[in-house]
Amino acid sequence: MMIDFMKKLFSSKNGSRETAKKRLQFALVYDRLEVSDDMLKEMQNEIVSVISRYFVIDKDQLKLDIQRDDDLSALMFNTPIISAKARRRVA
Repeated sequence: MMIDFMKKLFSSKNGSRETAKKRLQFALVYDRLEVSDDMLKEMQNEIVSVISRYFVIDKDQLKLDIQRDDDLSALMFNTPIISAKARRRVA
């Protein structure tokens, strides 16, 4: 899944300066945080596991990204929610 995300990120048909800038920023954030692809893949699997307890999600459309702005980094996880799962009530 992470490989698909990386392919989408780097296979943009728009060769603009802005796209190149975003790609460079993406690479620098990962480098500064020392986040490996394996770590991101494991984190993504764990997040999907937790979210899937409560929602039916479209796993093919999910996106995991780390964004950095000055001294702040943010993990961005975006996926379409198909429906909420019914909760079991304890009697």
